Amino acid sequence: MKSIYLTLLLSLIVSLSALAQNSATTFSLDDCIKYAMDNTINIKNAKVDELIAESVVKETIGLGLPQVSGSVGVTTNPKLPRFYSKYDEDVEGPFTDGLAGIPGIKSGDLIGLPNFFQQPNSGNAGLTINQLIFNTTYLVGLKASSTYKELSQKATEQTKIEVIEFVSKAYYAVLISNEQITLFDNNIARVDSLLRTTKALNQNGFAEGIDVDRTQVTLNNLKSERLNFINNQALALSLLKFQMNYPMDQPLVVTGSIGDLKVNENLFNEYQDGWDYKNLIGYKMLETQRKLQELDIKAKQSVLLPNLTGFANLGYSTMSPSFGGIFKTESSVEKTDFYGPDSWYPNSSLGLSLNIPIFSGMQLFQRTQQSKLALQKIENNFISFKEGVDLSIRQNTITFQNALETVKSQQENMTLADKVARITKIKYEQGVGSNIEVTDAENSLRQAQVNYYRALYDAILSKIDLDRAYGKIDPSTYTTTK
Repeated sequence: MKSIYLTLLLSLIVSLSALAQNSATTFSLDDCIKYAMDNTINIKNAKVDELIAESVVKETIGLGLPQVSGSVGVTTNPKLPRFYSKYDEDVEGPFTDGLAGIPGIKSGDLIGLPNFFQQPNSGNAGLTINQLIFNTTYLVGLKASSTYKELSQKATEQTKIEVIEFVSKAYYAVLISNEQITLFDNNIARVDSLLRTTKALNQNGFAEGIDVDRTQVTLNNLKSERLNFINNQALALSLLKFQMNYPMDQPLVVTGSIGDLKVNENLFNEYQDGWDYKNLIGYKMLETQRKLQELDIKAKQSVLLPNLTGFANLGYSTMSPSFGGIFKTESSVEKTDFYGPDSWYPNSSLGLSLNIPIFSGMQLFQRTQQSKLALQKIENNFISFKEGVDLSIRQNTITFQNALETVKSQQENMTLADKVARITKIKYEQGVGSNIEVTDAENSLRQAQVNYYRALYDAILSKIDLDRAYGKIDPSTYTTTK
């Protein structure tokens, strides 16, 4: 029964393993890049920055639209301020007769009287409208906000280029690891076959025991190195998932073959054709930054120009001796154009406001000078950028050329080593060669294979770096689902 249970358990494990392999997502290089375009945090944040820039543009536009605000308020005054009047017995008026009856009053006295012109409770409801008519700073700010949006779009493009570069390098690292493991499997199978042959020859007296041990050591080394490459493959796959923002706990199978890669030796001539710094995203971003800085200077200078604003105030107000009277009409006086009951009455005012700056204590001049100096720094950055691009192109071109030569040399070495390994094995099996020659040939073949794929990966990396230096990585060629 235990044997049956163990067999069923092993069958279940194999089935689940096969199911996991079948359910794993398969990705080509384009698939990896498209997935990264949709899911990478840096690109998501760059797109959010674009939305923020778009909102800034709309906010700036809103400054030129009518600004409307409303207010409602009620006020009660338990103690109203006194009304002061100077008594003059020679002047006749509505207040003179009443003041004359005050005991001890004489002409020229200032008397504090109850406030006849204000009730202790009042209410106001109003609407204020302001409209910008002419303001140069606003016009410059409108252009600057649009340029800021343009800069955010270029920043997104630059982020996408970086993501393509990183994902491509990680993808090819996985391909190289896969290929190396396949080669090690072939080498292990070949050395394992050699070990069985050597053991048979030893049993028949045609080989020494040390030959068996030597071959066994070679096989053990191959298995150990294969385990290292398997670990490196897992690490390379994890790095690819990280660059794609792919779930680490989800399986991922990379398709493609190193053998499908074509190295174009005429690449330099093609890249030089129509080459211009202005095609680089870094140069475009500097141009946009320069435009923003120039607009900043104009904005500071425009503060010296007059600005014109129109305004309108519309409202209703009332007063009452009691707080409740604010919300109702308590008198029954008939309403006319000249007088009326204690109700809410409209009021309005219209006008224009012209603001003319005269002197700002040289603060504006210094701010403008600071902006001009910042513009000078951007101009210096153009020079630095071009020099950096020239150096990058020169370095990556030499690196790529050297890598091509190394790939050719290592490929030839690998072919020769494979030929030597096959011939020495045949000679050994026919009894005209030694075991040590075979193991040496196998070790040389393994080293030649490792050297070849290392050189090939270096060539791929230098090619990607060269693409980046020449501005040949185009995010628009990768359509995404979002």
